[in-house]
Amino acid sequence: MSQLQQMPLWSQTVSLCEDLRQWAIGHGYPIWMRLGIDHDQGGFFEKIDHYGNPVALPRRGRVTPRQLYCFAMAAELGSPLDTNAILQTSVETYLARFFRPDGLIRTLVDADGAVLDDSVSLYDQAFGLFALASVTRTQPQIVGLEDRAKRLLEQLKARQANGLGGFDETAPRTLPLQSNPHMHLFEATLAWTEVSNDPIWQAQADEIAELCLSKFIEPQLGCVREYFDGDWNASAGVEGLKFEPGHQFEWAWLLLRWGKAKARPDAIAAACKMIALAETHGIDPVRGVAYNVLLSDLSVHDAQSRLWPQTERIKAGILLAQMTGETEALRGVVEGALGLLKYLDVPITGLWHDRMQPDGSFIDEAAPASSFYHIICAIVELHRAVKAEG
Repeated sequence: MSQLQQMPLWSQTVSLCEDLRQWAIGHGYPIWMRLGIDHDQGGFFEKIDHYGNPVALPRRGRVTPRQLYCFAMAAELGSPLDTNAILQTSVETYLARFFRPDGLIRTLVDADGAVLDDSVSLYDQAFGLFALASVTRTQPQIVGLEDRAKRLLEQLKARQANGLGGFDETAPRTLPLQSNPHMHLFEATLAWTEVSNDPIWQAQADEIAELCLSKFIEPQLGCVREYFDGDWNASAGVEGLKFEPGHQFEWAWLLLRWGKAKARPDAIAAACKMIALAETHGIDPVRGVAYNVLLSDLSVHDAQSRLWPQTERIKAGILLAQMTGETEALRGVVEGALGLLKYLDVPITGLWHDRMQPDGSFIDEAAPASSFYHIICAIVELHRAVKAEG
């Protein structure tokens, strides 16, 4: 019997994993394949309302790559749906509509591909790199994606590299600088290290990890801050005091992976501290879900709770449990999964609520496609851990 299997919460973890996996393959994928794909004009819809109607909105450069990741993961979760054709055509549409002539990704297009905003944001580039790595992993017959990714990264470095490490948000520079897009760029470059031997990916992942450890983390609390001036000092005023429990979990998951691979106990220790901080102060004890935003005095700045922090709690907890065998880490997984299931309890199974109010009610709004990536990533990580235990 393995270390995890001996933990008292393991059977509950396995059960919740299967509940979530069955939700994904039985409801999530079918409804987003049927209703979330624009079968007439190509691409993906941004939202589906709770009556099952796609919402007509312009298409953002950060949503399409998230959906590409989700459909790339369908087979691993056991979905019987054939997503190969979807991925082939959707990648072609993505490259044609969102990639500028210089190899960078534009912000916004209309449903027919007409350019609405040709500007470049760091966040969108990170998700583009992540999607290309994810599709490369599962669809190796689609050639040329790594060349696209390398050109994107080279252009980004030439255009927006910050002399102190990392990247500016835009060119010309706009402030504040942010840690969040770097987190997703970290995720993307780590994903590329798993499918490519090119050292540029590891080098970029290393740079972001070191920037996080040296600049992003507030040294007393150990939290990753959100907003910075042009020299990576915390922004003035309340913006510089903010930290998000969801991002503590998400950064911790990434730093645990990097720290294990690089034999860096400092990164692992930093990640453990982030998880402990978020679990201790970032979870509403009544609703059992993570708050949106705290301040560095540990007061709650935004008591609403988005869906996505609950998924990041699952990912961080399951990896920490695997690496340390700590029962409390698995408790976070179980509570995170139970919290996530509250958001998935909607009239049309396969959709979700996105924002929970402080009183536990949900805001009545369409389900954003952008959240599917968070849900699927959590289920994939949980499923991999359960499979690894046999």
